[in-house]
Amino acid sequence: MARTSTYLNFVRNTEEAFKFYQSIFGGEFTGGINHLGEAPMPNGAPPMTEDDKNLIMHIELPITGGHVLMGTDAPESMGFNLNFGNNVHINLEPDSKEESDRLFNGLSSDGNITMPIADMFWGAYFGSCTDKFGVQWMVNFTYKK
Repeated sequence: MARTSTYLNFVRNTEEAFKFYQSIFGGEFTGGINHLGEAPMPNGAPPMTEDDKNLIMHIELPITGGHVLMGTDAPESMGFNLNFGNNVHINLEPDSKEESDRLFNGLSSDGNITMPIADMFWGAYFGSCTDKFGVQWMVNFTYKK
């Protein structure tokens, strides 16, 4: 079933922020807490520091009205430069790869593709872009297991 969620980026305190949100909304983290050190490293990538390995790669918490907050750490050591305003994405989770392409191509038209849409190691077809109005989008179609 398709859904829309809000994806929040933090420099190095995603876990602290999400435990705070959990204390307010209650509930459990869907899929647990996933750390950067658990992800496969691309060939030729520089080694990751122990501190960076412990950062959050992905976390999600259902909040209210069926809405889901998702988050990740995006530290400067990994090339990110966060400011208020560029730390939030609207995350679309369509029901098909075709719908993912349609949405991604439409939203990225005259905008900026930050990650081309492609198959990803976590079992999804994913891409991200900033539309021509400066709004950041992620499209993530998860393949059925």
